[in-house]
Amino acid sequence: MQQTGTPMDWFSSPQHDAGIMTAWEHRVGGDEWHSAEVRGVVDDSWQRCLLGQVNPAADRAPPPLGEDQLMQWQGASNRLISASLPLMQQIRELLTQTGTVMLLADPDGIVLKHEGDMRIIEPAREVGLVPGCNWTELNCGTNAIGTALALGQPVQIHGAEHFCAGIKRWTCSATVIRDPFHGHVLGVIDVSGLADTYSRYTLALTVSLAGRIESRLAKDAMQRRLRVLDLCASRLGTNGPDGVLIVDEQGRLVKANAQIVPALRRLGFDVQLDASFMLPGLDTRSGTVASAAAPAWLRHAHVEILREDGVVGFMIVIPGTPAVRGAKPVAREREPHHGATRGFGRIVGDSRVLRAAVDKARQLAPSKVPVLLLGETGVGKELFAQGIHQASERANGPFVALNCGGLSKDLLTSELFGYAEGAFTGARKSGAAGKIEAANGGTLFLDEIGEMPLDIQPHLLRVLEENEIYRLGENTPRKVNFRLVAATHRDLKDAIGKGTFRMDLFYRIAVTTVSIPSLRERTEDLPALIAYWLAHMCASYGLQDRSFDDEAYACLLDYSWPGNVRELRNAIEGALLLAHGPTISVETLPAEVRAPVVPVECGAPSATGTSEQGAEASLRMTEAETIRRALDRHAGNLTQAANQLGIAKSTLYEKVRRYGLVAAVSNARRSGGLR
Repeated sequence: MQQTGTPMDWFSSPQHDAGIMTAWEHRVGGDEWHSAEVRGVVDDSWQRCLLGQVNPAADRAPPPLGEDQLMQWQGASNRLISASLPLMQQIRELLTQTGTVMLLADPDGIVLKHEGDMRIIEPAREVGLVPGCNWTELNCGTNAIGTALALGQPVQIHGAEHFCAGIKRWTCSATVIRDPFHGHVLGVIDVSGLADTYSRYTLALTVSLAGRIESRLAKDAMQRRLRVLDLCASRLGTNGPDGVLIVDEQGRLVKANAQIVPALRRLGFDVQLDASFMLPGLDTRSGTVASAAAPAWLRHAHVEILREDGVVGFMIVIPGTPAVRGAKPVAREREPHHGATRGFGRIVGDSRVLRAAVDKARQLAPSKVPVLLLGETGVGKELFAQGIHQASERANGPFVALNCGGLSKDLLTSELFGYAEGAFTGARKSGAAGKIEAANGGTLFLDEIGEMPLDIQPHLLRVLEENEIYRLGENTPRKVNFRLVAATHRDLKDAIGKGTFRMDLFYRIAVTTVSIPSLRERTEDLPALIAYWLAHMCASYGLQDRSFDDEAYACLLDYSWPGNVRELRNAIEGALLLAHGPTISVETLPAEVRAPVVPVECGAPSATGTSEQGAEASLRMTEAETIRRALDRHAGNLTQAANQLGIAKSTLYEKVRRYGLVAAVSNARRSGGLR
């Protein structure tokens, strides 16, 4: 609500009481009487009271709520009371010295608590300035509590400015208390006393106290949000395909992973997840989802209620590969816990560099030593880790994954080592086991270990050397037995030189290493990967078989894929969902994938070039021309062109990309001819 008037309009002026009283008598008598002595905020309030048919002769608030009802209202504002009451009690002596009482009311104007000079409690009771009474303008006319709520701003109401005759012997100052995150009005803090206690400073006192209450609420809310994140950290810290959205018990956004927006868009919903986001349809008292008010996309989600001494939030999970409407659900085959063939068999591709990496990982799998996987983001390091686990003697044990780059230092510490009861503010009463304990008897996969904060590293090193951990807040060690597989895209030796990674930990986790090639190092695997992911996505969405047209397929083969297999998978999934029929055209591909290719220059060498360079360029030019003619002869049919040239189709793909002949393929196909 917008503020009315200027800050000077917030304060009363007792010297004008007589003129204000005259103006009030005319207004309640039905006269259109205006006086310069009546402040704008008061005149506006009187007008609202007249329109609301408030009784100007009233001498008190309506009767208070019963004891049971009051307890229910207080319970609904428990956090507001918990944040406010200690501060109200701190200024009890000041209130006693000034002959005033302080009142805390909720957004509906119900007084929840009072504190202050007990000598005026009885006069306050006579007019209803006690817990359980409702002090909105429509109940009690112009007054500091009700008018502050109506305006959403600080206000002071003195003596004759009150609308109801029986309250004109009081003076009061109040301001609203707002939610520190979203600005919603949570309640009102008020200082009231008999008219002779008037002081301009009481309004400043309420404003100052409201600010302190809001600060306490912000701190409490942050601690609760951290507890909610703690309950969900394992899900948020993974690289799984599911979209995960975390909201607090009021439905306000706490955290969302990177997959949630794409997951919602795949369902046809464009949801703005910003600081103002609030999920409707949540019953905060029962901790359930009210379907009538909930958004349509929530029907596609799994909702988990987060409890810790009551409901503290909700975790909403959107499956990464949801079934489309009318499609049959696709059964997911559970990965067996034994044998190397099934595990490493999920790694698609037959290139020499990839097979060398797989063979090395398979050879290391039966050993017990840690393995460090090296490779760029998106190359499939977790798939290698799962293969190692399934080919090891620990295959029947758990496989526990944690991304060290997805969590803050404190959350990562508690996620790794767990914590004891009362280890920190917001800790679960029963404590919690960490990922290291969860991996006991199995394999712990620490992805992006190069992102691990430096001060956590010695604790992990000790666990690896002693095979025991200490939960946070505990003095008794717990024995653990697990196999570590770590992964990073960083140069850890460079990090050691910069002082961001410990040398002793590096040599402990890098007993053996496996380098996983990037996709641009194994372009001959692209056809197999494209076929695999296209078939997989069609099955996941319950669609009939789809295929790329020649131009789109050529773009997929030509692109360098800096995001590796993950980027390829996302591009195929997006193109599939945007396609209008069984054939996927180039327009559905991401802009960077369908960008035109700059041909490799195959002309004659410059005068400064060596004779060897000139000969090499001449050979390249001849080979490019031979391929172009073969493409023309077979109207762009790559299979027939490869057969004519006597080379593998995958080799032809690579040469088409290398010599910038994608446009030649398209032109040959447009020109017609035999296919």
